[in-house]
Amino acid sequence: MQKSLSLIEEIAAGLSGLEQMEALLHSQKKVGIFESLKIDFSEVKKGRVVVAGVPDSHAYNPIGTVHGGYAATMLDSVCGCATHTMLQANQGYTTLELKVAYHRPITKETGQVRAIGEVMSVGRRVAFAEARIVDNQDKLLASATSTLLIMEKQ
Repeated sequence: MQKSLSLIEEIAAGLSGLEQMEALLHSQKKVGIFESLKIDFSEVKKGRVVVAGVPDSHAYNPIGTVHGGYAATMLDSVCGCATHTMLQANQGYTTLELKVAYHRPITKETGQVRAIGEVMSVGRRVAFAEARIVDNQDKLLASATSTLLIMEKQ
């Protein structure tokens, strides 16, 4: 029997999306992509998720700044996780579209950054979310809008 790769199914199967995200927040286990990016959940509420991390050289591109993919992945993650908090136990989601804008460069000197994701609206099949990354002075570093497909789990 193959082990599930879903941390949600491992620690919070059968719970609502909000309860699943709260279980992840309080779990000692870390989502794989969060390990790679060195980020953690810091807040989970219905329709809102915040993650935080300190980017350093592990996220650098060849020109000496944090790779745009680091910011894009954080933004995609909080849009998706915020949407997840709105779902029932038998629902899942996937990102259909992510539009990212980079406002300021991120370097290891930036220090801790927070990605804040909030759901704008949720329908039967589609959700819309937005996110932003800010530094410790709440300066906007990057932002995104996302369209997500909501589907029934098999």
